[in-house]
Amino acid sequence: MTLTDTPATAAAAPTRRAGHWIDDWRPEDPEFWENGGRQVARRNLIWSIFAEHLGFSVWLIWSVSSAFLLQMGFSFTPQQLFVLVALPNLVGSLLRLPYTFAVPRFGGRNWTMISAALLLVPTLLFAVAVQDQGTPYWVFCLIAATAGFGGGNFASSMANINFYYPASKKGTALGLNAAGGNAGVAVIQLLLPVIIGGAGIFGLVKASEGGLHLQTAGFVYAGLAVLATIAAYLWMDNLTGATSKPREQLQVVRKPHTWIMALLYIGTFGSFIGYSAAMPLLIKLNFWVPEPAPLGTGIYFAYFAFLGAGIGSVTRPLGGWLADKYGGARVTLGAFTGMVVFTLAVLVTLMQLTPNPTADPAVASDNQSLFPWFLGFFLLIFASTGIGNGSTYKMIPAIWRREAETATTAGTPERTAAITAATKQASAALGVIGAIGAMGGFLIPIAFSSPWVYDPLSATKGAFVVFTAYYLLCAAVTYAVYLRTSTKVTRLAVAGV
Repeated sequence: MTLTDTPATAAAAPTRRAGHWIDDWRPEDPEFWENGGRQVARRNLIWSIFAEHLGFSVWLIWSVSSAFLLQMGFSFTPQQLFVLVALPNLVGSLLRLPYTFAVPRFGGRNWTMISAALLLVPTLLFAVAVQDQGTPYWVFCLIAATAGFGGGNFASSMANINFYYPASKKGTALGLNAAGGNAGVAVIQLLLPVIIGGAGIFGLVKASEGGLHLQTAGFVYAGLAVLATIAAYLWMDNLTGATSKPREQLQVVRKPHTWIMALLYIGTFGSFIGYSAAMPLLIKLNFWVPEPAPLGTGIYFAYFAFLGAGIGSVTRPLGGWLADKYGGARVTLGAFTGMVVFTLAVLVTLMQLTPNPTADPAVASDNQSLFPWFLGFFLLIFASTGIGNGSTYKMIPAIWRREAETATTAGTPERTAAITAATKQASAALGVIGAIGAMGGFLIPIAFSSPWVYDPLSATKGAFVVFTAYYLLCAAVTYAVYLRTSTKVTRLAVAGV
């Protein structure tokens, strides 16, 4: 739709001037929302989801392509492959802060165009590098780092959509926006093996008999980046009221809630993106051996790697909806409880595995019998991370809004101004918290590769022990700060978030 489609009699309807800028945006006004605001918000949400979905796909393109590099003739160690998986997550987390600040500076529509166009860099470089077996490892590291552009998209997209929706609908809207982006991880892990000829899909497409063509994936996603740029240009908007100065946004780093929520978000989103990045290699290293060639023995990662990210993406809007209904803190505590239980279950399964040598099909067969348990418990972890992602992102704007309401009187201009400022601060907080939380996506693959541990399986077991302890800490913090009513925490806690 276009804004000219809105009936002229709807006096409260939003209007758009040159450059797709909307000067009057009042989502908390019921008349404004029903007379055009809802439609504009939905249109921007749809195209924001598309651009963010593409960004996530590019961000995680190395998570599955790294598992194919050996078959392409590249000689990299497991530690080197895990580093290639981890580097985009490191860069993506660092870029989230400037990407968040870019929305108020350039406008949500304008920055979506720029960030989508930047995805041409990692996709085209990827397509060129994988065609040459002489490409040195350090070049691969640099190219993998540029995939972090896709990770930055999440922060700007979430900060932008936060301005469009009223408080009562933020949990669901932000959950849908994030889920659409998160689903890009599952889609790239499902479709990349098919696109490059490395695997079939549901019997509809067969694996290529002419070898692997990794470069095809790079070219396909470069084309999609162009499409996302054009779509943002045609159908998205900028909000004048969403502008603010970086100095004003950075004030959120002084608030204890910013750092507490960042701690929790490392546990939810950091786990989601870190496990998503590492899962293909975890399956390949522990449940599959390349002999006898060409098919190998055991579990082929390409058929299962996408499931975790898919489950985590689907449950994210569920977490937002549950948070809208029951309160974000309660749902977050439940998510961390589930993560503790299911991580311990995965650890018990790993204790029964035999270290998987590179050429012993018998070992792969033994481990293969444990794979359903490993996969089932791992998928439950992903489901918990998705719910926790949705609920924590509901908590953030709720915390800032509650503080604004507590400090002002209902129905006064001061209350209106305070809520407007709180929305801007919450959007900035979403970027800061998202940037810190995404660091988990770097730390988890590095923990699995632990170069100081000779046996990769031992490194994996040790990593899950550390992760369990961290989830216990997050559960305790959630309860103590946001659910407990003791007077000792009253000054910090925000009830009902």
